[in-house]
Amino acid sequence: MNHHDGNALIYREVSFRYPDAPRSALHKVDLHVEAGEILLVTGGSGSGKSTLLRAANGIVPHSSGGRFGGDVVAFGRSTRANKPRDLADVVGFVHQDPEAQFVVDHVERDLAFVLENLGHTPQAMRRRVEEVLDALGIAHLRERAPSSLSGGERQRCAIAGALAAAPAALVLDEPTSQLDPQGADDVLAAIGRLNADLGTTVLLAEHRLERAAPLADRAVIFEVGSIVDGPGSPSAVLAGYAGAPPVTHLARLLGWEPLPLTVREARRLASAAGPLSVPSAPNSFDVTVGTAADTPGELLLDARGVRVDLGGRSVLAGVSMSARRGEVIALLGRNGAGKTTLLRVLGRLLSARSGTVGGSGSVAYVPQDPNALLFSPSVRAELNQTLHLLGRSDQGEVDHWLDALDLSDLADRHPRSLAGGERQRVAVAAVAVGGADVLLLDEPTRGMDAPSRAGLERALHAHAAAGGAAVLATHDVELAARSASRAIVLGDGDVVASGPARDVLAGSLFAPQVLRVLPPFLTVAEVAASRTARITP
Repeated sequence: MNHHDGNALIYREVSFRYPDAPRSALHKVDLHVEAGEILLVTGGSGSGKSTLLRAANGIVPHSSGGRFGGDVVAFGRSTRANKPRDLADVVGFVHQDPEAQFVVDHVERDLAFVLENLGHTPQAMRRRVEEVLDALGIAHLRERAPSSLSGGERQRCAIAGALAAAPAALVLDEPTSQLDPQGADDVLAAIGRLNADLGTTVLLAEHRLERAAPLADRAVIFEVGSIVDGPGSPSAVLAGYAGAPPVTHLARLLGWEPLPLTVREARRLASAAGPLSVPSAPNSFDVTVGTAADTPGELLLDARGVRVDLGGRSVLAGVSMSARRGEVIALLGRNGAGKTTLLRVLGRLLSARSGTVGGSGSVAYVPQDPNALLFSPSVRAELNQTLHLLGRSDQGEVDHWLDALDLSDLADRHPRSLAGGERQRVAVAAVAVGGADVLLLDEPTRGMDAPSRAGLERALHAHAAAGGAAVLATHDVELAARSASRAIVLGDGDVVASGPARDVLAGSLFAPQVLRVLPPFLTVAEVAASRTARITP
């Protein structure tokens, strides 16, 4: 690492409040990001992470409005005097919502457009475009329109756009929130290579710590606009954090030291600890929703032979699946495998070219982008609006879902003023309050912190236990391990695996961390349950 050139980004006493916001998003933050380091920023939804990142190149306050105090200096230039476009050569920025990033509706031309604006020659441009298309594994998407891509494919193209300019610092807000496990690995590997080969400084906000933590040199934790822990080594800072990777929680439960952040470290500790300190698997697993799913009830949703073509391409090629009362089904698969399309067909928002969708259950769909749903002036009004459209009014049901998804404290806030993960929960509540039998959720944990995910999981369990069903399209393998009774893996529009979640997850790229360290356990909760089972007679 080349630390000789000092600090890349300096935050001095930075405070900021968005227009009309009830409280400050940042409160007197002091932070130095050293040139050549990878600094990981983590913390709950609404803690101020995104605002901190947006201040790095002056999006806050130049594009956001609001009250700004203190100073941010990027490579010797203050953002008070320099707007984002004046800093584009030194700070590359990747938004949480990749949709916001494209100018030209053609992947390759959009990349070239960025470089043209920075005055690159056509030859240099062509070489750079090839390099980033390769680095992010998106050469096959070069001719496509960003609007025709899946969320994860768009996210990789947006990151390519930021990398193309080869800025001195790269600022990334949740860069893997929509990516499948393989895609997330590719993107973070590309960021790591950039840092190692070119000394690019990286400021990264991420909830998926199992991938991001091993890359980082230092980490900080944010809560309510302030740094509450760090900066320090990722293992020291993240050891006690609720959002730490499952292997960290596993090690804490079993008393392994030092606390690991990766599966590799945890495996080493497991073999060093020997069989005695490792719980043996009981014969029967009576944990997670497995119990509800052993006797699933009435068929609520039944899709057979569903075929869909979009933009001249076959997206689903004869997919069949069903959902019964009491089931939570995880729909897994690479970006572009057809998960969103299948959910939209199940939700009767898209008609299939052939095949049928039947079943006695009512369905409700929550899209990947919560902004598509949220139009009311407050969170509570958002839920009331759903009931109003259904010709009902039931404050009890509204309160139930506000409570189930830990939104009661936010009930009077404007949905647009909330953080990404909070908006995601509001969208789920606003749809679920309608009382549909089957909830179809597309990437429901995108941008969610650990407590938000736990709230969503509890709400799903309760919904299934009450006789409902849920189908989640997700890349969050840990969510699938903790909440799904069944799993279906899609690959290029076909079902490539389907069955009990335990079996499907065990045999794939999608294996959760605990299973990789202590098979046959899937989750930390299962390990804990087996220990109490052995202790109690």
